[in-house]
Amino acid sequence: MLIGLGMWQVRRLAWKQDLLARVAASETAPASGLPAALGAVARGQDVDYMRVVTDCPGLDQAPYLKLYALQGAVAGFRAISACAVTEGPYRTILVDRGFVADTDASRMPAPGGAAGEHRAVVGLLRAPGQASFVAPDNRAGENAWFRRDPQAMAAALGVQDPAPVFLMLESPRSEASFGPTPAPLPREISNRHLGYAITWFGLAAALAGVILTMVLRKGPQP
Repeated sequence: MLIGLGMWQVRRLAWKQDLLARVAASETAPASGLPAALGAVARGQDVDYMRVVTDCPGLDQAPYLKLYALQGAVAGFRAISACAVTEGPYRTILVDRGFVADTDASRMPAPGGAAGEHRAVVGLLRAPGQASFVAPDNRAGENAWFRRDPQAMAAALGVQDPAPVFLMLESPRSEASFGPTPAPLPREISNRHLGYAITWFGLAAALAGVILTMVLRKGPQP
């Protein structure tokens, strides 16, 4: 069992190294067109952390859902809006516009106002990921979301056929000081799997040594 846990951590190490390489590459990667990227999604290809560009007029004044989030020790939400897709296998993609602290929530402009200057939207594609088992269930009627659910979120926003990935906004950034503040890349991704693997293998070796010592002390049976 200990050796099996060690091997699991070795596999996790390979996965984490690939993830870190993707994150590093995405920092300088040019943006691809969104329709082609969503075509790759429909074919089952992994597009996590792919940078894309698309048009999304009126995004800064679009209706949004509140996805509970923490940024450091500050509680708030990530504003999730819908963006129409004119080409490709999906009609909509959900855009994570960034973090808003609870203390600034009342300062967010009401949807439907005058849209700002139109600019292309650039961001990273991300899979919804697995929600923690301690995360509460979403309460769509209260606009209280704790898990990324593209289908349910699209329904709540009144749009159809959403892509199964999110667009994590990079630019344009909101000119308001209170947000939403885009944060498409995690600030820090820990990579301790090698240390964990060594620990499990070390425990396995120690246990084998204990058993061997007990057998040798006991000696042969008459």
